[in-house]
Amino acid sequence: MAKKTSEPPFIESLLLMALSLALLMYNIFILGGDAHIPLIAATTVISVYAIIRLGFRWDDLMDSIRNGIQEIATTILIFGIIGMMIAAWIMGGIVPTLIYYGLKILNPQFFLVMTMIVSAIVSMATGSSWTAVGTMGVVFLGIGAGFGVPMPVTAGAAISGAYFGDKISPLSDTTNLAPAVSGATLFDHIRHMLVSSGISFVISGIIFLFMGMKYGGGSGDLRIVAEIGETIASSFYISPVLLIVPCVVIAMGALKMPAVPSLFLGVVLGAVCCSLFQKYDLGAISTALNYGFTFECENEMLSSLLSGGGIQKMMWSMSLTLCAICFGSVLDTTQILHVLASKVLSITKGVRGLITCTVLTCLATNIITGDQYLGIILPGKMYRKNYEEQGLAPQNLSRALEDSATVTSPIVPWSSCAAVMVAALGIPAVEYMPYCFFSFISPLVSIFLGITGISITRLEKPDEPEK
Repeated sequence: MAKKTSEPPFIESLLLMALSLALLMYNIFILGGDAHIPLIAATTVISVYAIIRLGFRWDDLMDSIRNGIQEIATTILIFGIIGMMIAAWIMGGIVPTLIYYGLKILNPQFFLVMTMIVSAIVSMATGSSWTAVGTMGVVFLGIGAGFGVPMPVTAGAAISGAYFGDKISPLSDTTNLAPAVSGATLFDHIRHMLVSSGISFVISGIIFLFMGMKYGGGSGDLRIVAEIGETIASSFYISPVLLIVPCVVIAMGALKMPAVPSLFLGVVLGAVCCSLFQKYDLGAISTALNYGFTFECENEMLSSLLSGGGIQKMMWSMSLTLCAICFGSVLDTTQILHVLASKVLSITKGVRGLITCTVLTCLATNIITGDQYLGIILPGKMYRKNYEEQGLAPQNLSRALEDSATVTSPIVPWSSCAAVMVAALGIPAVEYMPYCFFSFISPLVSIFLGITGISITRLEKPDEPEK
């Protein structure tokens, strides 16, 4: 029989969260280190506290961690596949081809806006912000470099577009998870979310449009563009035929095929291109898929840009995700987050306070646990009844969950989403973070809609029985 456990007091829960955040912030922003060790340290402290103070057994905590790891098994697998796909697409000439034609077609002045729009389209079609950033995001970094756009700025535009597309795609896991947790239907959720997401996307686009004007085509940009194009053309076989590969992967997503086989097909097709068009042997391809592809030329920027991918390059991201899920699982089991959120909710009143509290709780859960799924599931479970009591339709809750938990995940440096962005783009999260405008604007828009009552949907009252 399981031992009865007690709920942690509010003050103790607050102190434990403050200590955990202090460890993370100090190591990342002061020492310039990674989040792995602070997450492990925080998990250890809370586990010891749970056993000694709350009466948990070690087996209880281990069960929660095992369940958490089991839930992200597919995510870990996708990490490795994305690593292989990036390497195969660079080595096979697919990414170089996209960069080569993109430099000829795109206008520098509208480059950032187009980066955001194209990333949104790819993400919406595939249901995966990770796929969009891992493919088109890498391509736009190369094109942007040719136009003289700083890489963190381009990364911010790609991530902003990718997360907008992810939110409104019926194929996205988080877009299905949020209504499932809140009790809304999928398409009610998407229709309701189009209001807040659409406003945030337009505002972000306007910001990127004005930012893009400063890169509007100086002579230096054109010289760099020509140099990059010549280097790519002389180093890779370039042909429109290679564009079939990304089109196939996008089509697989649009046809609602599962993410793992769709992405793995992208790896296989990329490897075929490596052999058929770029004339690499099987040994070289195998090595690149494992350790990443290395491109060398006189242009250091281009050498760095066209080098990357591989399973081993994703191991940092995989290990960070495992550390974060261990921490989040222990927090979930010990009810520490629930205690903190319940206290905040007790001092809020009405619809305005409830929606604001939901957004802030999701943000805090994301920051504390580094996991967007926990950021959706925990607050969704906690506040579902409160929305019903306020007479609010469940899509109000599901929208608040996505407007905060989903979109802010790539700007939390120790989250699994940020780990994917860093691994795919090769840019530290603290560098691209200031330019992820969509991630900052969405929570504010959600709170604004809650305060003003705009597009807030009420529960339909049942018809009165005839007398």
